[in-house]
Amino acid sequence: MAKDSIYSQPLPEVTAFAFDDKVAAVFSDMIRRSVPGYSTVIAMTGVLAERYATPHSHIYDLGCSLGAAVLAMRHRIHAPDCKIIAVDNSEAMIQRCRENLAVEDSTVAVDILCADLRDLNIENASVVVMNFTLQFIPKDQRDAIIRKIYQGMKPGGAFILSEKLHFDDADADRLLIELHHEFKRANGYSDLEISQKRSAIENVLVPETLQTHLQRLKNAGFAQSELWFQCFNFASVIAIKQ
Repeated sequence: MAKDSIYSQPLPEVTAFAFDDKVAAVFSDMIRRSVPGYSTVIAMTGVLAERYATPHSHIYDLGCSLGAAVLAMRHRIHAPDCKIIAVDNSEAMIQRCRENLAVEDSTVAVDILCADLRDLNIENASVVVMNFTLQFIPKDQRDAIIRKIYQGMKPGGAFILSEKLHFDDADADRLLIELHHEFKRANGYSDLEISQKRSAIENVLVPETLQTHLQRLKNAGFAQSELWFQCFNFASVIAIKQ
């Protein structure tokens, strides 16, 4: 696993964060050291997919990056004639996703698409996963995406939404940001790396409150939405279509 050292040296200019070749090459290390609870979210994505995947249906991973959630789901899904559709708009990520999946032996079919999920038709879905993806989409487009996901899902299907959170209470927000930074320091990131990465990702990753996400899911039609995981300011919700 290549080590993330992108922000380890002072940069003359910190440019906006992008999922380019440089990031894709170290992404496994970056996200493991940057997102508290990431390995749990990925592992439980597989467990949840096993529970909710139905025969002859589609399972979508929207923002699949290197394919970690796809691999977790392939290892757990037993319903016959399911197909996973993995989507990312970064060609660098998709290329590495294809390489990662090529060495896997599984009877669960996977289509890997380099596409903008906003242009994707969601059809016959028993499971849809968005792990840390919605936060990179402009806020004024998020409602429409969640509605489209809901409309393309089968009754009884599950939508797994994982996001970084913002908190309305300023003290709570500050505390959880500080704890997140402590997590990153514990994983070997320097203060310089934390500061430069924060500058790069500001206005690229725009978090919202848990209440905003739950209300958006309700507005889209999901009758039940539950927080199933949270570590500091990162969380995951499962929403069920009745």
